Amino acid sequence: MTKDGREYLVQTDSLEQGRIDPLQGALVIPPRHFYSLIAKDGYYYYLDATKSALIKCSLRGHTFAPVASVPLEGFSMIENFTWLSPDSLLLIGFDFEASITRFARVDVNQLSAEEGLVDIPPPFGPFNWMSIGFTKLNQDRFLIGYTYHSAREPGSYSTIDTITVDVLSYPSMKSLARYKDTRSAYPGGINTQQSYSFTDEKGDFYFVACPGIIAGNNPDKPTGIFRIRDGEERPDPGYFFNISASEIDNHGYGFWYIGKGRAIIRTERKKLYTSIQDHYKVPHFDFYVLNLERQTTTRLDLPLDKGSSRQCVLVEDGNVYITVNSDTDGCYVWLLDPVTLSLKKGLQFTGETDYILRLDRL
Repeated sequence: MTKDGREYLVQTDSLEQGRIDPLQGALVIPPRHFYSLIAKDGYYYYLDATKSALIKCSLRGHTFAPVASVPLEGFSMIENFTWLSPDSLLLIGFDFEASITRFARVDVNQLSAEEGLVDIPPPFGPFNWMSIGFTKLNQDRFLIGYTYHSAREPGSYSTIDTITVDVLSYPSMKSLARYKDTRSAYPGGINTQQSYSFTDEKGDFYFVACPGIIAGNNPDKPTGIFRIRDGEERPDPGYFFNISASEIDNHGYGFWYIGKGRAIIRTERKKLYTSIQDHYKVPHFDFYVLNLERQTTTRLDLPLDKGSSRQCVLVEDGNVYITVNSDTDGCYVWLLDPVTLSLKKGLQFTGETDYILRLDRL
């Protein structure tokens, strides 16, 4: 995103050196796709809620252009996506008008969709909205983590103090079991925006719970890491990595696996911003490497970052790339050595760049 608010897509073969002016890329029309793009195999996908359709796009020269679409009923936003295979994309979203949770399995080659309902309870009592925070497919079992919100007054928003994980049969999406956990709130997050969960080499599944003000807005609850062991279906009652009680002493959001039991979390510094209105534009984010087994933290020596939610970490062939938007040091891709945790600058975004919004492998 440039300083005038326009968005550009830029493709490159190397993140390790060089300079890119975003004006060299394709202007994104319509704008505001940085929260919703899904990139894979040379194409970009996004939901056009005004047309109730998933749009498949590509770059043609300097033009961001649709190539096909598939109708999707009742989807106002995509809260969680999972690639079931190279051609099959599973989408989950809460239908606010009907107060139900929908799924769609999309064949991205044939551009056809099978749609249905996810068998989880709708909002209840004081809660009128819900968020799907993570999904995980285990053969014929589908795990889904979710939470409920109260958002009835303008500027008034909060989240229930309980994480719920349902076990569904797959592919029917019928409920088989339900587990609740009150150690934190708001499991995961909208994974088109950034990563919140992963499966490690041992098959164990980890997710971050995000009760901070830009996610759950239940800040009395701690940000925490949960684990579901390989072969299990519920959060491990003996494991909870309390991020807010660590030396980080803050809330965190994005969560990326870098291998060998370590992950990166992006955390805020509460004293550097004054309100949710300036949360996205004030540099106040740190990056920490977490040892998930030992539950230790190491701050990376990076400039303070800005942008409340960003897909800003990419791991490929043992290399770790992190984008940072700094008002003082510029907008760079940083190269992290995952063994020594040493850092060096890579690709620079120049000109009128204000934010590097996403970093995706195409």
